[in-house]
Amino acid sequence: MRKHLWQTTLIALLLAGCAQLPPTPQDIQAKKFESVPGKAAIYIVRANMDSRELGTLLLDDTGALTTYHNTYHRWEVAPGKHRIAGFGQQSAAITLETEPGKLYFVEHTVLGSPRTGAAFTYLNRIDEQKGRKMVLGSYSN
Repeated sequence: MRKHLWQTTLIALLLAGCAQLPPTPQDIQAKKFESVPGKAAIYIVRANMDSRELGTLLLDDTGALTTYHNTYHRWEVAPGKHRIAGFGQQSAAITLETEPGKLYFVEHTVLGSPRTGAAFTYLNRIDEQKGRKMVLGSYSN
């Protein structure tokens, strides 16, 4: 009897650790894909099947963002040219010319392992349909 109680308790604890947290208000708002007057929105998204290694990006050399697999980040920017670049060994970079009221989607791919860390990174602009689908299946970063 005691053995079964221990096993049941362990299974319950493991399942509780897998419980999905409710979305934050920012996540709900970002997944509405609404534009902000006078600004553009850039979504940085990592695929679920991506490496579990961290990826660090610099946004216009003004702030850093760490991405994780199956996450996204929404960045609201003034119209114009914006550069997104990897940090350190992660040398991928992309420049976008943004327009007010428009949405842009960039897939951030990180390849690596716990032994090597983030060995290679890629940044690729993707179309809006694919980007929305990826964001909807991801978690806010």
